Formats: sequence, C-alpha cells, structure tokens
Amino acid sequence: MSETYTAVLDRIVDGETAVLLLEADGNVVDDLPVAVERLPAAGRHEGAVLSVTVDRDEGRLLEATYRADTERDRRESLQDRFDRLSERLSDRGDEN
Repeated sequence: MSETYTAVLDRIVDGETAVLLLEADGNVVDDLPVAVERLPAAGRHEGAVLSVTVDRDEGRLLEATYRADTERDRRESLQDRFDRLSERLSDRGDEN
C-alpha cells in the first residue's frame, strides 16, 4: 500500500543516505532513509521539502517531487517568527 507525505530532508549521512522526516497533518510521523540519488537533484540539501510517495509495506520510496515554493514559504515563516522573538527579547532588555 502506498501513501503520500510531505517530507523534509533532515540530514545526509556519509554523502550517500538522506534521512527524510515524513509529515502528516503538520506532525512528523516517521523517518525514511533513502539513497541520495533517488531524490530530485534540486532537493538534495538539508531542509528541502518534498512530496513523497512511499510503499509502506516495504518501507521504500516510490516517488519524490521537490517543492521549492513550500520550502521557501516555510523558511520565510520561520524567519518571521525568529525576527518577532528577537524584537521581544531586545525590548525586554531595555526594561532592565
């Protein structure tokens, strides 16, 4: 049985194995090690967001599509949160 997930490339081990974190409903539900060469060339970096289809019975990657727009949106959202937190922390420093 195959299932489709959003996946984030968490890390590349020894330059050969990519560890994908599989997400469902915004939560990490599993990880999947795959050979780096099985991923689209543009998505072979840490933090890459992909849409993947996985054979759950065999635990293997069937298909992967790099989602550059989704990755960019996530990075921008994280940067915005970081900026807001930094502003609040610097405001607290002025109170002392």
